[in-house]
Amino acid sequence: MLGKVGDFEKVARCGSMATKKLRRAGLSQELCDRLSRHQITTCRDFLCLSLLELMKVTGQSYWNVQKLLCKVSLACAPKMQTAYEMKTKRAINPSSAYLSTTLDGLDKALHGGVACASLTEVTGPSGCGKTQFCLMMSVLATLPISMGGLDGAVIYIDTESAFGAERLVEIAEHRFPNYFGTEEKLFSMTRSIHLYRELTCDSVLKRIETLEEEIISKKVKLLIIDSIASVVRKEFDTKLQGNLMERSNFLAREASLLKYLAEEFSIPVILTNQITTRLSNGLDIQADLVSPADDMSLSEVSGASGSKDREPGYVTAALGNTWSHSVNTRLILQYHDLHTRQVLVAKSPVAPFSAFFYTIENSGLVLQDGKDHPDASWEGSSPVLQAIRVRTNILKDGFPSSTAETLKLTQPI
Repeated sequence: MLGKVGDFEKVARCGSMATKKLRRAGLSQELCDRLSRHQITTCRDFLCLSLLELMKVTGQSYWNVQKLLCKVSLACAPKMQTAYEMKTKRAINPSSAYLSTTLDGLDKALHGGVACASLTEVTGPSGCGKTQFCLMMSVLATLPISMGGLDGAVIYIDTESAFGAERLVEIAEHRFPNYFGTEEKLFSMTRSIHLYRELTCDSVLKRIETLEEEIISKKVKLLIIDSIASVVRKEFDTKLQGNLMERSNFLAREASLLKYLAEEFSIPVILTNQITTRLSNGLDIQADLVSPADDMSLSEVSGASGSKDREPGYVTAALGNTWSHSVNTRLILQYHDLHTRQVLVAKSPVAPFSAFFYTIENSGLVLQDGKDHPDASWEGSSPVLQAIRVRTNILKDGFPSSTAETLKLTQPI
């Protein structure tokens, strides 16, 4: 039982559910308006005040304030749910469980597509189609349920200024030419996708913290952040003492908020990540560093993807071990040859390690049957250690060594 103010403060600080707005905690509109005038809008704001402070701002008695404290605490505490209740809920409304990617092989492996109420990370080198995938999923989320969509809005947080409205429309028109054959349908789709450009860690975090009411009011069914690593790599130099811990704390806070939003509203959250060089020569302290170099220079120290005799360094997903445990599903997009790419299911609670070939077309990502790649080989390992194939590997494999070296030297960094 909660009996002391200190106990309520512990509840307030225990997790991201304390960011729930008081309006959703069962308090009267009049009381919420009164508290709002004192900048008390979330459960955390309320629970971190002393009894005397609450009596003053609410104008209520000691016993009434105690009841309010219990009410708010229960509202932001995690709710217990049995496996049977979860199974029944999904059976009644199967469309609330997954958002189809329309990539048949990938959907089959993931038991339906990108899971709702969970975090899905898409990582890989530049040019492999991470943003294309996000744009494609944005279009899909706005489709009616009868077409495999979620019939809702999308919040798209762009940290790299990579979002392209023209490309979004192009994907919609080519992937569903019959449905998006009129200006009215295109207008409705584009109006349902809400774009925010946040270029700092603080602005991204503040935006996430304020999304709860927006998700409700705009009937949001998909949240995308492209990319989660971009602002972190710019602001945290992990070579400096203390920065690694500070970065880990920031990522843990961010992941906690995103998981809360995903679970509270049963929506899929898609995050893109970048790549880094992981050193495997015994210097464990180097394993979590994020290099600002792009995939061309990173790959100079990497061995071929899937090789058992790796060089001292190889390319893998950025942000380290702690972050890899924060996401529920990790999809790796990587190069296979000069024209074809691969998507790997590197981590999933429902799918085994698997790989699919795809190309990037006007309609977005398009799966290939793989018959033209009989020599393809890959291996699965820990999602943290999974090596990623980048462009320089392709040049080395696809051209004579002298040509590959020339291309590597002339490629802009």
